[in-house]
Amino acid sequence: MPSNLNRRDFIKLSASGAAALGLSGCAGTRGWFAGKSSVPSYLAGHRELYQTDPRQAARAWFGEARFGLFMHYGLYSLLGRGEWVMLRERIPVAEYVKLQKDFTAKNFDVDFITDLALEAGMKYINLTSRHHDGFCLFETKQHDYHSMAAPAQRDIIGDLAEACHKKGLGLFLYYSYAADWWHPYFYAREAGWSNARPAYKEPQPQYKWKKDEDFRIYIDYVHAQMRELLTGYGPIAGIWFDPIMGFYNRPDLFPINETYDLVRSLQPQTLISFKQGASGTEDFAAPERSGRSLAQRLKDPQQQEVARKAWESNKDKHNEICDTLQPHVWGYKKADDSKHLNADEVIKRLEAAWANDCNLLMNTGPLADGSIHPDDVKTLREVGRRLRRKG
Repeated sequence: MPSNLNRRDFIKLSASGAAALGLSGCAGTRGWFAGKSSVPSYLAGHRELYQTDPRQAARAWFGEARFGLFMHYGLYSLLGRGEWVMLRERIPVAEYVKLQKDFTAKNFDVDFITDLALEAGMKYINLTSRHHDGFCLFETKQHDYHSMAAPAQRDIIGDLAEACHKKGLGLFLYYSYAADWWHPYFYAREAGWSNARPAYKEPQPQYKWKKDEDFRIYIDYVHAQMRELLTGYGPIAGIWFDPIMGFYNRPDLFPINETYDLVRSLQPQTLISFKQGASGTEDFAAPERSGRSLAQRLKDPQQQEVARKAWESNKDKHNEICDTLQPHVWGYKKADDSKHLNADEVIKRLEAAWANDCNLLMNTGPLADGSIHPDDVKTLREVGRRLRRKG
C-alpha cells in the first residue's frame, strides 16, 4: 500500500480500477454498482443472474450458503460477562465508556478468522458492527466512540471486509437498530420497553430523550451510519438488524420501510434480516435457537399482530437460525469457559437447521484481545473435517 494512502482511500482506488477493468471481487464504495461490471467475490457463482437482478442473485447464493460464522465482539468482551452486561449490571454510561481506553483488539486476526470459517465449511461471516452498548467497530464520523479512536486504532469492520472480499466470503454486518444504551436520543424505558435503557437509580446526564419526536434524531444517526457502512467497505452481503423486541414494543417510532429502502438503494444485492421480521419484507428471518416466532411469547395483542404478520410473510423464505457456542450468551463469558458446544452438538444443530430449509449461523464470542476461544477453534475445525468427509 502506498505510504501516503490510508486503508479506505486505497480501497476506493482499487475499486475504481477494478470496475474499469471489469474485475470481480474487489472492495468498492460510492458508485460501485454503476456498471455492474464488478461482481462481488462471494457471488461469483451467480454472475449471470447478478447482471440482471443483484438481489435475486444474493438470495440464490444465500440459499446455498448453509453455514455462517457469527461473532459478538465489543467493549463488553473486556469484562467477560456477556454482551448485556451494561444493562444487567446497571453500569453507568460514564463508567462503561471508559472501557474504550482498554480496547486493543490486538489478537483480532482477520486472516485467522476467515481461514477458520472456510475450514469449518462456512460461506459467510457476520460481525457486530455496533451492539446495544453503542460502541462501533468501524470508523464513524458521527462520534469518537469507536475502535479507531481506541488504543486498537483499527477499523475492524474494514479489516474484516478486506479479508472476506479476498477469500470469497460474504460479509454480514450485525447492527443494533432497535436498542442503544449510549445514544442520547434512543427512547426511554418509560416509553415502552424495560430494556431500552438500564434501570439506573440515578438519572444519566447523557440521556436527552424527552418525547417521541426526539427519536428522529436517533433514526437520522442510524441512517448516517448505514450510508457509511454501505459506501465505505465494498459489497456487503447483508445487514442483520437487532433486537426485535425494541421494535415490537414501539413499532410506531421506527420508519422501517424508509430504513430498508435506504439499504437497498445503496447496495441492491445487500440482504436484510430483522430476527423473526418487522414488516415481512425482509429477505430472510433469523430467529434464535428454536427457529420459532416470538409472537406467542408476547403479551400485548398489538405486538402479537405485528410479529405474527411479519413471521407469516417470512417463514416460507429460505431462512436462518442463529445459535451460540456458549450455553446462553453471545458475547464472551468467562464463567462458561468449560461449557462450550462440541462438534457433535454443532452437527446436530446443523442437521436441524438444514431439515427446516434454514442456514445455521453459529456464534463465537471472541476474548477480550479479539482471539477466538480455543475450544471454539477446535470445535469448528472438527465440524469442517466431518462435513468434508460426509460431502
